[in-house]
Amino acid sequence: MNIHEYQGKAILKEFGAPVSAGRAVFSVDEAEAAAKELGGPLWVVKSQIHAGGRGKGKFKEAEAGEKGGVRLAKSVDEVKTFVGQMLGNTLVTIQTGPAGKQVNRIYIEDGSDIESEFYLSALVDRSTGRVAFVVSTEGGMDIEDVAHKTPEKIHTFSVDPATGVMPHHGRTVAQALGLTGDLAKQAGQLITNLYAAFVAKDMAMLEINPLIVTKDGQLKCLDAKISFDSNALYRHPDVVALRDVTEEDEKEIEASKYDLAYIALDGTIGCMVNGAGLAMATLDIIKLYGEEPANFLDVGGGASEEKVTAAFKIITSDPNVKGILVNIFGGIMKCDVIARGVIAAVKAVGLEVPLVVRLEGTNVEEGKTIIRESGLNVIPADDLDDAAQKIVAAVKGTR
Repeated sequence: MNIHEYQGKAILKEFGAPVSAGRAVFSVDEAEAAAKELGGPLWVVKSQIHAGGRGKGKFKEAEAGEKGGVRLAKSVDEVKTFVGQMLGNTLVTIQTGPAGKQVNRIYIEDGSDIESEFYLSALVDRSTGRVAFVVSTEGGMDIEDVAHKTPEKIHTFSVDPATGVMPHHGRTVAQALGLTGDLAKQAGQLITNLYAAFVAKDMAMLEINPLIVTKDGQLKCLDAKISFDSNALYRHPDVVALRDVTEEDEKEIEASKYDLAYIALDGTIGCMVNGAGLAMATLDIIKLYGEEPANFLDVGGGASEEKVTAAFKIITSDPNVKGILVNIFGGIMKCDVIARGVIAAVKAVGLEVPLVVRLEGTNVEEGKTIIRESGLNVIPADDLDDAAQKIVAAVKGTR
């Protein structure tokens, strides 16, 4: 689960990390009051969407101006003007795709005198089972570009959960960023605070880009991008309360109600699979034969008929779907349950695109019999390769 920058900064502040004073606003009137409360003389007006690259982004609407989603204001009137231009308009960034995202809230923040900018992030390193930190002197840039062009400027280290952050971790950060004296001490304390927040809140990723040094010699988190481990949200009702469903795909929201692992993609072939590994293999083989998957959908090992029906309805609600591939290898999941769920869903929502079904495993013959006797226009497949070729051919044949 992702949250907005201003929400992330509130969490960081709770754990002692240095952030600028700021206020989230939802209207021009609120923006005026916030700007007067903060006092100025310089304010940063930031669009709040779940995507990076806001400063370099562009609004689709001409009335939103040409200055991107992050702007410096030098007066209260200018704050009001920028907020009026941004609110309700669609911001397109490198991470949103061409559709962009509508800006429904703005963060008004005190401006900072910046001496230098750095990059700092923390994430779960699955290869070591530890929290890893990534730091670089190239703050304010896309870290992917830094990794590609100047990988030597990226430094990483992991923290042993048995010890937590130790003094040498702070020294590592200070050395990587060229910090000495009091700034080196601040770096050590910052890493301690961020690690505490990361572990306590079950974060999956924490990115500060940029981390700045102000002209008066203070480290400050100028941005905060945080995502949380969805499997741990039951422990954090305070984090769940921060969820902004307007930033999420409606199909993904519906899938979460049924505990379905669903991620919307940009392709034309809807997929319903049981098991994450098999789902990934299904996506890969669709691409191999020249089409693009419309989603990742894992119904899990013990899905009910109701769950399968819900999954099918979610797939068919995507207008980009031109064909559907059901690929089930029954272990815990029984093929007859899948078959009944598919039939129930088709009867409920109709079937206007080609449907290929590949069943194998527990109760496979019962499942095939149910499909065959349903009277549905279903294309049977013998294995995954056969299924992929058939659904790709069927989709191309409809164009």
